[in-house]
Formats: sequence, C-alpha cells, structure tokens
Amino acid sequence: MDRYVGLDAHAESCTLGVLGPSGKRLKSMVVETNGQALLEAVRSIPGRIHLCLEEGTQSAWLHELLSPHVEELVVVMPPESKRAKDDLRDAWMRAEELRTGTIETRVYKAPQHLAALRNAVRAYGFAVRDVVRAKNRLKSAFLSRGIATDAGIYAAARRRKQLEKLTGPHRQLADWLGRQLDELTPLRDEAEEWLLKEAKTHPIIRTLATAPGMGPIRTAQLVAIAANPERFRTRRQFWSYSGLSIVTRSSSDWMRNKHGSGSEPRFSRPAASVASGSPCSRRSSRGRRRRCSHSSSAIPFTRTTSAGSRPGSSPIWPSSRSPAASQRSCCRCGSTRRCTTPCG
Repeated sequence: MDRYVGLDAHAESCTLGVLGPSGKRLKSMVVETNGQALLEAVRSIPGRIHLCLEEGTQSAWLHELLSPHVEELVVVMPPESKRAKDDLRDAWMRAEELRTGTIETRVYKAPQHLAALRNAVRAYGFAVRDVVRAKNRLKSAFLSRGIATDAGIYAAARRRKQLEKLTGPHRQLADWLGRQLDELTPLRDEAEEWLLKEAKTHPIIRTLATAPGMGPIRTAQLVAIAANPERFRTRRQFWSYSGLSIVTRSSSDWMRNKHGSGSEPRFSRPAASVASGSPCSRRSSRGRRRRCSHSSSAIPFTRTTSAGSRPGSSPIWPSSRSPAASQRSCCRCGSTRRCTTPCG
C-alpha cells in the first residue's frame, strides 16, 4: 500500500507527516536531523513510500541518503506563503501535493558522479567573487579620498607607492584591504587548478570545449549545472535554463501618485504605456497589485493638450466630457457611474 510522506527539514530536527492513499493523516513524527535516525524513521513506515521534501541547504544530502530506501523521492520548490511558519503543516502540505499530483516546481538533483565537479565549480565561483569584492573595496578606499588609481594597486609591489598618497587611518585601511587581496588571489588560482583538473575526468567537457567561445572553465560550469540535457523536453527549455534565451528588462514602468491629502498612494503606468493597451496595475488596500489586461478602447481616454503639459508627464485619466464614459462600466472598479478619481 502506498504511503505519502512529507518531510520538513531543519538544522536540529525534521518533521514527517504520513498520508494514506485516500488522504487520511495516519501519523506524524519529529526526528533528530541525523542520518541514522532518519533512516530508522523512514524504515518504520510500511508500504511503498513516496517522499516529498522542500529545496534547501540539506536537500541534496537528504536526497542521497533517503532515495535508496523509498519508492519515489521528489524535491520541490514550495510556493510562497504568508502564513505563520508551522513545520507539521508544511509536511502535511508536501505529502498532499505529492499524493494529488499538484506539485508546481520540481527541483532536479544531479547524479552522484558529478558531485566532485560541482564542488569544484562552486569553490571557483566563491573564490572569483571574493577576489572581485576585495578589489572593489581596495579601489573604493582610494577613490573615497579623491585619488585615481589603475590596476597597479592590485599588485603588492606597486601598491606601496599608492599607499603613500593616503594619510593616517585611510592608509591603514587600504593596507589591510591589500593584504586581504594578497591572501585571496592564491586561493583563486588554486581553485582554478582544481576545476581544470576535475574537468579532465569528464570526456564531454573536451567535446564541448571545441565549440566557438567555449573554454575549459565555461564548459565545466555548464556540465556541472545542466548535468543531463535529456531532462529538458525541448531545446528551447535548455537554452532558457542555460541563460541563452532573450530576456527583456525595462525600468520606470510605474509612477507613484497621491490623490488628495491622507489618501493611499497608488501606482499607475505612464501615459504612453496606458495608451498602448499594456497591462495596468493598482495597489489595493491590502498592499497587493491587481493586474488588468484591458485594451485602450475599454474606457475612452483623452490627452491633456494644455500649453504647460508635456507628453508622458502625467497619466491619461478617463475623459469626463465623453457621454460614453458614464454609460460603460469601469474595467477596474466595475462601477457603471463615471469615476471621479482615477482607478490607476
């Protein structure tokens, strides 16, 4: 008989909730976050076990530990919840989602033979970010005193001349940041050697490195992250996962308006966006945005044509002169009366 188990893991304890095939709650237990204790708890559950747990720091370890002892193990990305945190309730929810097949996002766990490569990629990424951060801090110490520098400050031999331009405590801070950079740079080089050495043990990396613009480090990162391209249904999904899809970013899409004294500030799109029929938004009383994909013909709009107005300086409000505006219901508030204040 099938048993659906939800597991909510934390640093010191793990909460398990067991459901039957009909959704009946059979039992729950709190177990210490220990490999042996978790195995004993899972083995004590009779039947075919289908286990679901949330993605987190310990999810990879739990997947490796428990997957040989269960029929199915699924790692999920839980939906955002604004309710109070409750371990047992989260465990029941994970088990119910697995039983009813309503899981939205599953997290793929790479096979064990890629563990060494993935750790080498992580170490290299940590080292590169730390070196870049140390360089930026060192350069800002000089710029804060109005001293322009070049890449020479990153070398210990050439940094001494630049340090003489600083005074007192500022020189002491720059010297400390320089010594921190000197310690991190060899660690980055060591991480790079580790990554290149581990990459040689995977033949697919040598094949991918023959592609234009793909070097040994980039191909090692690609293999460590993607793991198995066959898990993607289409090539387009694989492109998007690899960061090769088209991404559109825009800024200044919302304007903050306040209608009257003491009233709630609202967010509306600029005039050009509303006139083009793009989705609009308003902030409700509970602080959430409600989207409405209405066209520009849903409510008659008019553009201000006074001499002091400029295009895009203010949103386009519903026209108060058109008789059709009072007969047609508003697409946001649903009222058939003419809106005296903008709904945006």
